[in-house]
This record gives sequence, C-alpha cells and structure tokens, in this order.
Amino acid sequence: MDRYPPIADHGLVGDLQTVALISSQGVLDWFAAPRFDSPSIFAALLDHDRGGYFLLAPEGPEATCRQLYYPDTAVLVTRFMSPDGVGEVIDWMPPDHSGQATDRHTLVRAVRAVRGTVRFALDCRPRFDYGRAEHELHLNAEGADFRAPGISMHLQATFPLERADKDVRGTVTLNAGETAGVVLTVCGVDGAAAPTPTVESLTEQLWDTINYWQRWVRTSTYSGRWPDMVHRSAITIKLLTYAPTGAPIAAATMGLPEQVGGERNWDYRYTWVRDASLSVRALLDLGFVDEVTDFTHWLGDRLGERLDLPGERLQIMYRVDGDPQLTEEILEHWEGYRGSRPVRAGNAAMDQLQLDIYGEALYALAEGREVGVQAGYKGWKAAAKTLDWLADNWDRPDEGIWETRGGRKDFTYSRVMTWVAFDRGIKLAQEFSRPGDIVHWRDTRDAILEQIMTRGWSDSEKALVQHYEGEDVLDASLLLIPRVGMLAPRDPAWLSTLDAMDRKLVSDSLVYRYDPAASPDGLRGSEGTFSLCSFLYVDALARAGRLSPARYAFEKMLTYANHVGLFAEEIGPSGEQLGNFPQAFTHLSLIMAATTLDEALDKQLRR
Repeated sequence: MDRYPPIADHGLVGDLQTVALISSQGVLDWFAAPRFDSPSIFAALLDHDRGGYFLLAPEGPEATCRQLYYPDTAVLVTRFMSPDGVGEVIDWMPPDHSGQATDRHTLVRAVRAVRGTVRFALDCRPRFDYGRAEHELHLNAEGADFRAPGISMHLQATFPLERADKDVRGTVTLNAGETAGVVLTVCGVDGAAAPTPTVESLTEQLWDTINYWQRWVRTSTYSGRWPDMVHRSAITIKLLTYAPTGAPIAAATMGLPEQVGGERNWDYRYTWVRDASLSVRALLDLGFVDEVTDFTHWLGDRLGERLDLPGERLQIMYRVDGDPQLTEEILEHWEGYRGSRPVRAGNAAMDQLQLDIYGEALYALAEGREVGVQAGYKGWKAAAKTLDWLADNWDRPDEGIWETRGGRKDFTYSRVMTWVAFDRGIKLAQEFSRPGDIVHWRDTRDAILEQIMTRGWSDSEKALVQHYEGEDVLDASLLLIPRVGMLAPRDPAWLSTLDAMDRKLVSDSLVYRYDPAASPDGLRGSEGTFSLCSFLYVDALARAGRLSPARYAFEKMLTYANHVGLFAEEIGPSGEQLGNFPQAFTHLSLIMAATTLDEALDKQLRR
C-alpha cells in the first residue's frame, strides 16, 4: 500500500451523517464519527504512521486495481485483477432513514472472488481522537471490540480475526463465486455490536442500499447531455449533507493541502453559508425539493438566532447542527499529507467578516420560493432585520470570499453580493406583501451598484477587479455576476471583464481564483486552479453566448474528475487534484454549469 496515495485516488461512501474515503488499493484512510466534524478514527491520509487505517485487499503479487460505483449509487466497488484471480471489495454505509442524529454508524466491507482463487487480507488499525487517544482491544469469537474514551467500535467478520497488539488482522481465501465480509460499527461507549453478519444478511443490506440511492436518483428531473456526471455530483452533495439538519458541509476532509508541502491546509467539514446557499439553485434545477426545504429551514434558524443581539447577523460557517464554535487547533503530532504541515482541526476563519454571505443567504431564500419554501412571519422579520443591519454595515472592508488572512479590504465580490441581498429582499417583500423599509433598501442597493461600477472598475484592465485598491488584480468570484443578475450576461462592461479574466486567470480552460503574488493573502506558497471557478467560467461563457468555448471548457474540465467522477478543490500544475476532497462547491458548480450550458445549447438548436 502507498503511504500517501494521490488525493484523487479515492472513492466516497457515507450514511448521510458521516463519510469514509477508500483508496483504489482497498485502504480506508479517512473516517470520522459520529459526525463529519467529529475527531477521526482512521486518518492515515494525514499521517500514515499515526493516523490509522483499515486495509481489506487481496494478498500476494501486485494486482491491477480498478474502482467504480455501482450505477447511480454510493456503493463503491474496488476490483483487483491478477493472472491468478479477480477479486472485489464492495464498500457501503447503510443510509440512516430516521433523520435523527445518532452516534451509531455502520460501514460494511464485502469481499468476493470473481475468478480463480483469491486470498484477502484484513488489517484494521484505528487511532481515535486524531490519533491522540489510547484504546483497548477485546477479541472474542464474536469479533473485536475497540474502546476509547467516549466511543466504541465493533468489528465483526464472517471469517476469523486475530490480535496484532492493539489492532486486528485476518485472512480469508475465496474461490470463484464465494463471498465474505466484515461489519464495522461505531457507537457510544455502551453501544452493542451489530448481529453477527452472514453472507445472506450482507447481501440484503447491499441491495437495500443500492435501492435507496437508485430511487433517490430517479426523482431527478435532469434530462440533459451529461446525466452520469450531473447525478454523480448530486449524489456527492447528498453524501456531504447532514440529514438531521439539512446542512451540507464544504468537503469530506480536513488538512489536505492546496500545495503539497505548503501551509494552506484547512478543515472544510463545516457548513459555509455561502456554499450551502448557492447549492439551492443547483438542487432545484435537478428537482430535489426536500433537500432545498431542509436547508432553507436551517438557514432561517441561523438568521433568527441573533435577532435581538448586537453585531453581525450571521457567522460565515457553522457546525452541521448550527453550533458556531469551530475553534482551530494545530495537530502538532501529525506530519500531514506528504509532509504538508500544519494540520488544522477547526477553522479560525469563523470569526472573519465576509459581507457577501448576506447576499447568498437572501439569494437562497428567494430561489426557494419557487417550490413554495416561504418564510413565515417570524422568518421574514429575521430577514428584514438582517437587511436593516446590512444597510448600515455594507460599506466596510472585510476578509472576502477566499478568507484571506492578509487584512481586510474593500472586496468587489462582497459588494456585489450585498447588492444581491437588497435586490432579493425587495423582491420578496413586494411579492409576498411583507413589511420592510423598502425605500431605504432600494436606495442602498442603488448606491452599492454605483460604487461597484466606479470604485471597482479598472480603466487599465477594462474590467471589474478584486478590490478597490487593486487596479490590476482580477478575481474569478466575479464570474457569478451574470448568474445573480447584477449585470446582464452580454453587458459590455461584463464582456470586457470576462475578456480580462481570459487573459489573466485562465490557463487552458482552467481558472485561478486570483493571483496571490499580485494580491498577497497573508499565506506562503501558491495554489492550483480552482475547480469551482473553472465551472463558473463555463456558466459565464454560456450566458454570454460563447457556446463553443463554453462546451469545450466544460468537456475538458470533466476529464480532470477522478476515476469515479469526484473532484477535489483544486487542480495542480500536472493535472493532479489538490485540497480537500471531494469538495461540494465544485460539484454544485458542475451542476450549475451543466444546466446552464444545456439550456443555451437547446436554444441554439431551436433557432
């Protein structure tokens, strides 16, 4: 097994409350429980020696590995092919149907010989609390029990297990057509193990999970040109959404680097108001109404929490249950992915001022009305008081969408989204006859637009720029302007801005979010192209009527997906995926780009 496989060399499984990453070598090297944002149990991806892993793969000579998803599901199949035999490891987590938060989660790993005779080896080495907590192991005929402070883990198999110090090993030899398996159950300290698994019970669980996912995908209304990639993105967003609250996290992992060996290693296992709010339109375009309803209720709760308190009305990110405390710590005992230190748990950016989040929040609420998601009177009062607060606070420097740690600036994107907040708030008040200071909101909205088009415009670049002091610094976040309607997609000022981005931020259809050398962000090192921005670029090109380059850029971007259709945050100089993985923002922007491009191409055909 590789000490540090490529970031992209993984598939994702989950049960709608937590997820696990499994490499194409059959190694589970990332898993946190009971929630996405809980301390890890397996984290060899961040420290091979101290993080813990769970290997289940054929023994013997190196085999050719292939990984795929069972169609339209989150069931992961890893195939190992050699001259002596072909074996499969099938991984899944039974989805939790209750919608209630639970500390009990199950991961199933079935093995099967497809051809010949295959000897599978198991090596389970959990390391609790980010590898900081010692555990006890109790091994008996029923399986293995691992106990650490506050948590238990049970491992049961259809074949014998043996102790290896405080870890567990085992082997099983299968002939063609034979199946075996293991069930890993994480629970509270007094939680019991699952019933002893049998081949029959594992097969039944597998088909229950397959049927769950395929039924969900069948509710999609998408009928465009890229159903496989669009539905894989939808499944990924669903996997990254905490079902008890409807809150999607930004990515499954923490600490994976934007530059190998660099310091840009963040914890993305939380709910960003921005990312989650923009997912509303993407999910609505596919017909997933329940997910939109759940999230808008979560968002409404966040807006209402600080109704009568001073200060900012929203925090930029929260835990999936709405808890605003995300204290950042550095895990000094971990070496990081391929030496990329520091490894951070928690996120200190929670305290940043990012004024754009109010625009995304109102955008989500406005889009939700399309399917009858309408705030009640109390919810509207929270939105109205938020707009009243924003009317007094929009013209402030902030840290901006990219959470730079180089000091506050007058970021243009932040102003664009405050314009959106007032624009959508006014429309909601008028459409539903709700009380509010509409005249003041309208005056503020118009003043923001005037400021953007004067102070945010660069005569030298003939473009809108990143911030008011950056005459020649461009920013790909502004690619959202035509989507949110601040400028028309073919407005000359916008087309000129798009041309400037083509010159300075686009490299072979891939898009950098900005140039850190031109606009220092307080961090060392560089980064790759930002996959979110590459899909936003496609969206903007399609809206501008530049369909040939839009489709070319989209099709090319799809080639950077990993072997099972997943994207990390960034793409490096050699085409490698970088950053936390998989990233929900990238997958929702893929859906946005696909639906926009489909619509534009269909219109072209009808002419």
